[in-house]
Amino acid sequence: MAREDSTATPGEADGRKPPRDHNLRDKAAPDAEEEIVEGDDVDYQIDADKARARRIRDLGDDEKPREKLLAHGPSALSNAELLGLLLRVGLPGQNAVDLGRELLGANGGSLTDLSRAALSSLQETPGVGPAKSAELGAVFELAARLARERIHRAQLDCPEAVYDFVGPGMSSLDREVVRVILVNARQRHIRTEDVAIGSINECVAHPAFILKPVIAYSAYGFFLLHNHPSGDPSPSSNDRSLTRRLSEACALMDIKFIDHIIIGSRADDAVSEPYFSFQEMGLL
Repeated sequence: MAREDSTATPGEADGRKPPRDHNLRDKAAPDAEEEIVEGDDVDYQIDADKARARRIRDLGDDEKPREKLLAHGPSALSNAELLGLLLRVGLPGQNAVDLGRELLGANGGSLTDLSRAALSSLQETPGVGPAKSAELGAVFELAARLARERIHRAQLDCPEAVYDFVGPGMSSLDREVVRVILVNARQRHIRTEDVAIGSINECVAHPAFILKPVIAYSAYGFFLLHNHPSGDPSPSSNDRSLTRRLSEACALMDIKFIDHIIIGSRADDAVSEPYFSFQEMGLL
């Protein structure tokens, strides 16, 4: 009678398949970031070295977003790297910067389009849940509030100054909004009021509604602004008609109508202005 091998595992001696060791992953690579998919007989695992290669901790110091920002300032980082700092973590095989790049690509490739996106749509990108989408929403709102806060300290004496302070916030809106900026005799900001909210491509505002806050707050003058969500600030025939009628009404009431500025988006050619000024073009 053959002697039984004392080194055989349970089940090998009688021809049965030995039980799987479910601690194999921990024994083989305790700190590897792997994805385990269990089938009937085989454990399929993603190559741990490939997953680790995309981790930010394994990048050089000149490539890590946080170290790069501390050494060279935030302006040295790309949009994807800045988003990566906010997102903090990504997915197996995809670090936070990769996730930020994917999030940008899924939203038109620009921060403007990303800031317009609903929080629920941000969560459609794998790796972005309620917490991360809420943090992004908070950052974009802080940026918009900062722009509004700076208006109080600025002298709004030209179309470019007005655009610098309200343009980024208005260009990110997904529908047309008519807004008035009230100023004192030194053309410093008094108050900003939205007087009409329309659709994606149209907003109807009557001169009486536009002038109501101007009169109520005894403003020296005002700027009329509205945005074009399409990004093209070129005036429509309705825009020209409204400007003409409003100018006539202000002349009768001795109210200073400083300018009508249409807010668009900054063009790729960096030559075209992201706004249209009726005053600058000699139409007011």
